[in-house]
Amino acid sequence: MANRIVQSMGTGLKQSRNRIWSNGQVFVITRNLSASNNRSREDSWFKSLFVRKVDPRKDAHSHLLAKKEESNLYKIQFHNVKPDCLDAYNKLCEDVLPSIHEDPHYPCELVGTWNTWYGEQDQAVHLWRYRGGYPVLNEVMNKLRKNKDFMNYRQERMKMLLSRRNQLLLEFSFWNEPVPRPGPNIYELRTYQLRPGTMIEWGNYWARAIKFRQHNSEAVGGFFSQIGSLYMVHHLWAYKDLQSREETRNAAWQREGWDEVVYYTVPLIQHIESRIMIPMKSSPLK
Repeated sequence: MANRIVQSMGTGLKQSRNRIWSNGQVFVITRNLSASNNRSREDSWFKSLFVRKVDPRKDAHSHLLAKKEESNLYKIQFHNVKPDCLDAYNKLCEDVLPSIHEDPHYPCELVGTWNTWYGEQDQAVHLWRYRGGYPVLNEVMNKLRKNKDFMNYRQERMKMLLSRRNQLLLEFSFWNEPVPRPGPNIYELRTYQLRPGTMIEWGNYWARAIKFRQHNSEAVGGFFSQIGSLYMVHHLWAYKDLQSREETRNAAWQREGWDEVVYYTVPLIQHIESRIMIPMKSSPLK
């Protein structure tokens, strides 16, 4: 049907062009405007086939999806370390980060700290929680700038890094809050880059889907970005080992409803990345 409509439009343009040309050059401008208008309509018609309609919202998705009773803010850090510096970097982090976590002067918590095992190599990942949101984050940052040990740590760390990036995150209301757990465990951080405008849909499906992934207490935390790369989701899972991971994930497919969640959420995704991570010695998530 689409081909017939386009062919008909093309034939009409060609006939119009021939008639106008035979009537003289005075009407060349009219001919070009007509063709341009038709092309615009044709482009608009094609776009209507493929462009997703986004329902208007009267509130930000952060207000709709985040936990209402708490104003927790999370910061996730990705540090790409020089390969020959990884051991020294880990030692430096183990000497400094727990002291900040344990000091009541700094109202923040080190949720977990890891090295990537499979995925991007020679990488460290740190996850911090700030109970009280942005004001608490600002308070901690201002206090740390006056902490000589922390500033020395930053200077030493700078010598060991190739690059670094971070994001500020909120947690989904339907996920568990990450709490310390005994080990040994491996952790999988699955990162989803969503198509803009699909975060609400994602949240609606996963609010139902999370029940399929709780049977082995593997669900650690679910977050979505607020600052940094946007429309990005992070799911954090814990497993005893890689074999346990495979068995747990395969078991989800035996539960009625999981296949439907996957079917409807895959089209929302632009890119997926999976990291298998090993906790550092100082990580509260062992």
